Amino acid sequence: MLPSASTISRRLLGRLRDVMAGGGTAQERLDNVVKLIAADMVAEVCSCYVMRAGEVLELFATEGLLKSAVHETRLRVGEGLVGIIGAHARPLALADAQTHPSFAYRPETGEEIFHSLVGVPIIRGGRVIGVLVVQNKSQRQYTEEEVETLETVAMVLAELVSSGELINRDELAPIDGNAILPMRLEGVRLTAGIGIGVAVMHQPRVVVQKLVAEDPEVELARLKDALNRMRHSLDRMFEAQDLAFGGEHRDVLETYRMFAEDAGWRARMAEAIQSGLTAEAAVQKVHEDTRVRMGQVSDPYLRERLHDLEDIANRLLHHLVRAGGDGSTMLDAELPENAVLVCRTMGPTELLDYDRRRLRGLVLEDGSPTMHVAILARALDIPVVGRVKDALSRIEAFDPIVVDADSGQLFVRPSDDILDAFAANVEARAVRMATYAAMRDLPATTRCGQSVRLLLNAGLLVDVPQLEVTGADGIGLYRTEMPFMTRPHLPDVQAQTALYSKILDASGGKPVVFRTLDVGSDKLLPYWNSADEDNPAMGWRSIRITLDRPAVLRHQLRALVRAGAGRELHVMFPMVAEVAEFIHARALLDMELERHVASGGVLPSLVRVGTMLEVPALAMQLPALLSRVDFVSIGSNDLMQFLFAADRGNMRISDRYDVLSPPMLTFLRWITRLCDEAGVSLSLCGEMAGRPLDAMALLGIGFRNLSMSAPSVGPVKAMVRSLSLARLEDYMASLYDLPDHSVRERLRIFALDHGVQL
Repeated sequence: MLPSASTISRRLLGRLRDVMAGGGTAQERLDNVVKLIAADMVAEVCSCYVMRAGEVLELFATEGLLKSAVHETRLRVGEGLVGIIGAHARPLALADAQTHPSFAYRPETGEEIFHSLVGVPIIRGGRVIGVLVVQNKSQRQYTEEEVETLETVAMVLAELVSSGELINRDELAPIDGNAILPMRLEGVRLTAGIGIGVAVMHQPRVVVQKLVAEDPEVELARLKDALNRMRHSLDRMFEAQDLAFGGEHRDVLETYRMFAEDAGWRARMAEAIQSGLTAEAAVQKVHEDTRVRMGQVSDPYLRERLHDLEDIANRLLHHLVRAGGDGSTMLDAELPENAVLVCRTMGPTELLDYDRRRLRGLVLEDGSPTMHVAILARALDIPVVGRVKDALSRIEAFDPIVVDADSGQLFVRPSDDILDAFAANVEARAVRMATYAAMRDLPATTRCGQSVRLLLNAGLLVDVPQLEVTGADGIGLYRTEMPFMTRPHLPDVQAQTALYSKILDASGGKPVVFRTLDVGSDKLLPYWNSADEDNPAMGWRSIRITLDRPAVLRHQLRALVRAGAGRELHVMFPMVAEVAEFIHARALLDMELERHVASGGVLPSLVRVGTMLEVPALAMQLPALLSRVDFVSIGSNDLMQFLFAADRGNMRISDRYDVLSPPMLTFLRWITRLCDEAGVSLSLCGEMAGRPLDAMALLGIGFRNLSMSAPSVGPVKAMVRSLSLARLEDYMASLYDLPDHSVRERLRIFALDHGVQL
């Protein structure tokens, strides 16, 4: 019987500490380390590869392979399985490594007798400096715990590899400037995807040469003229985007326009001119003052609006210094066919200055997924990596570059092997997308004939056409808070009615479930000043806010009732913790329905009312709840954090617990049974619905309605159509009472054994 992973980890780390502290050369210590790892992990082979100059991984120590291969076997990053681990900086575990398309045979190692392989990157300072590999003769299924153990060991091993005793420290350092060596930079994913191209530096700032004005009246006239030309330029730009953008993407642009037309901003610039500054200097002064004030704000939403303000100020300066110009930062003719924009930050309209057909990616030194340029890039399917430290100083114009936004990393001046590996990845992604597209009109039906409804999560009007693109059955969650978050003031009933009508029109008769305003916690409104809370995730948020401010909820419900006139209306209340809250919210909806009739309005043809189930306390009242609702939708993200008392915003514990754990699965199964008995429709709209393995488990529990982001519909449908549900249900019956931390690996093996496409 194999020892447990935790036993291996504790024992191994203790022995490694002794080896590290012992005598001998660095090479001798490394040789002893691989022997220890092989013994403790019951593996025939353990090998350590170290990164050399030129992105080459050299075999430095091995237990199990031929000793003559040490310092002789080299793999370029991206070459072979070891090179793939080094390129992607992610673990790789394979039961039959030799069948993997990237397997590279090295006869000098004698590894042909070893079938299974697990490898992890050795990382130091955000850079891959080596790869640690374990191999077995048998086709061994490595567990997640074993992979985690190996990753822990690799962290310790990084100290030895980076010490400078094995190789010169200079070989481990990235080379900046005009160096020809490849370089990998770390960031965070803002928009998924992979882009391959050449770096184009986006530096739109205008340097103001003349500061003091000779005639304030002339400068005021120049400012007025520039503001008018900027407004017309924005109008033309937004009209040109009319077919590509809608809904909240449009709201992003409209919010930008509101910033540009802000009377207070214009008045402050006029005052600066009256003080004796030129129009350009006045724009710069007001912007710098605003930037200082905004930089002191802790609210992340408001801080991100600083990028929009910088964009507006730079655009206005361009109109001032280039009379008659359009404010563009780069002519399309100058843009390469495969451009990757590199900048510190970027406003939403600056991205639109470029020919999107030539853009392959965007790299930002700043950034977050909720910044406006990231929202627009997502709509354009442009991969974006943000928070890349010193990107402008470390990347040269026209450097070849790979944007691996899926992993949050860049490869600057990549080797041919890395280029080939990512080109193959892009091609494989295109093939997968084509396969999923071909399934669009096929039903989401299991091999045993069980139908599953696949729905979309949406929060932008531009998401709604994805119903047609993906073949989804409807929208299971429409997040109505986005228009509230992207506007400088509370949207009125008329504006909300117009938006909700457009959503229903665009849905083509497919059902749309509108979730009422869900703000608070990490979703902040720029015009509501709420007090700081020690634990905002469990504080004044969501339905608690709107029940305390019933006028806000009534206005939203009034808009929904008007928009739903003559057609089906599905309304869902979020973050309900007790039945009394649902009754209160439902009463407000009934009041709006009565008000609509009294005013001569046409009622919706059908009104269905439901609730999110995110708080475990509500589950304890399910019998009382189910007699009062038409449907229930589980929000697995919040439900999990409350069930495990684990803040999902805390990086130390956000990944500590798994949705595919016995307690979570048992709890979900109990809910499905009660809903089935009551005849109430149940769905799940959290992140786990969009992951094929997690979605498979949900089907085994009893879910038949899953709501997810548009890109997940294809992969989940492929899983559904390859699944035999009866076999899964029988297998899962044996998992609920296990004491395991997670049954994810067991379910993965089941899927592999039964041909389920993940």
